[in-house]
Amino acid sequence: MKKTVALLTATALTAVAAPAFAQDNTATFTGPRAEAIVGYDMARAGSSVDDDANQDNDQSIDGIMYGAALGYDVDLGGVVVGAEAELTNSSANTKFDAGDFEGFGFGNVKAGRDLYLGARLGVKAAPDVLLYAKGGYTNAKFDVRSNDGTTEFNQDIDTDGFRVGAGAEYALNRNTFVKMEYRYSNYSEAEIDFNGDIADTDRFDVDLDRHQVVASVGYRF
Repeated sequence: MKKTVALLTATALTAVAAPAFAQDNTATFTGPRAEAIVGYDMARAGSSVDDDANQDNDQSIDGIMYGAALGYDVDLGGVVVGAEAELTNSSANTKFDAGDFEGFGFGNVKAGRDLYLGARLGVKAAPDVLLYAKGGYTNAKFDVRSNDGTTEFNQDIDTDGFRVGAGAEYALNRNTFVKMEYRYSNYSEAEIDFNGDIADTDRFDVDLDRHQVVASVGYRF
C-alpha cells in the first residue's frame, strides 16, 4: 500500500512539474536582457550631398563597431514586443590612400559614440527563433580633426536621426541568446560641440547614411 501511495504521489508530482518546466522553457523571449555587440560599421554622405562624379572620393568611412545594449521584452505568444537602449563606439575614420584623401563630406573625421533608443516587434518562427524589426532614435558624434600647421583642432559634430533594422534572435537556452542584425540609420540634423567656453552652434541640416551588420551575445534575466 505504501509503495502504491508513493508511486501515485511521484506520478502526480511529475505530471504537475512537467507542464511548468515546459512552460519555463518556451518563455524564451520575456524579461530584461543585456548583450554585447560587435560588427561592421559604414557611414557615408547621403544622397543629397554625395559626390559620385568624383571617383577618387567615395565619401565613406568604415570600421568595427562595438558596445552594449539593454532591453526588455514581453512575449505575447506568437508576437514579442520590446524596448531597448544601446551605447556603441566605432573605429571608422577617414583614410589617406596613395595620397588621395577620402573627404566624407565633412573633412577629416572619426566616428564617435552612438546612442540609440527604440523598440522592436517580432514573431516566433520557432519556439527558440525570433524574427524581428526595430526602429527608433539615434544620436551619434563624429570627431572633426584639423590642423593649421601649429594647432590641432578637434570638434564634435553631434547628429540626430532615426534607425530602422531587422534581425534574428536564437535562444541557446532559457537565459542565453545570440543575434544577427542589419540596421540603417540616417542623420538629418546636427550641431558642432566646441570644447571649452565657446557655445555650441545652432542646429543645421545634414544628410548622413549609416549601414551596420552586427552580431550580439546576451543574457536574459
